[in-house]
Amino acid sequence: QLRFVESGGGLVQPGGSLRLSCAASDFNLDRYTIGWFRQVPGKEPVGVSCISSGGDNTYYLDSVKGRFTISRDNAKDTVYLQMNGLKPEDTGVYYCVTSPPIITAPLAICNSGRRRPPDQGTQVIVSS
Repeated sequence: QLRFVESGGGLVQPGGSLRLSCAASDFNLDRYTIGWFRQVPGKEPVGVSCISSGGDNTYYLDSVKGRFTISRDNAKDTVYLQMNGLKPEDTGVYYCVTSPPIITAPLAICNSGRRRPPDQGTQVIVSS
């Protein structure tokens, strides 16, 4: 299973910003559509934003549209999630997932309901 190393989470006040990073662990991610998911205890994981391998096709959860921006740097094998205007409901553990390269549509990744792999994720807490 392909794994990632996420970073950039933290505690931030409502209205604040964070930039999350997701680095591929021991593989080149340039062929893969990548998704950022959020998991909250007691709730199903949610696909927040996903990006195609070339970065030209993206998907955003309705609640984050206009506030979050997903991007990628394939030369650095890293995907980013810029989070602005954070709200308490954005709180959760954020992690990255992917699927075999044959699955190219960001919506397909974001709708996959993928659970957080062990030892992956970065915690985001939005609270005053």
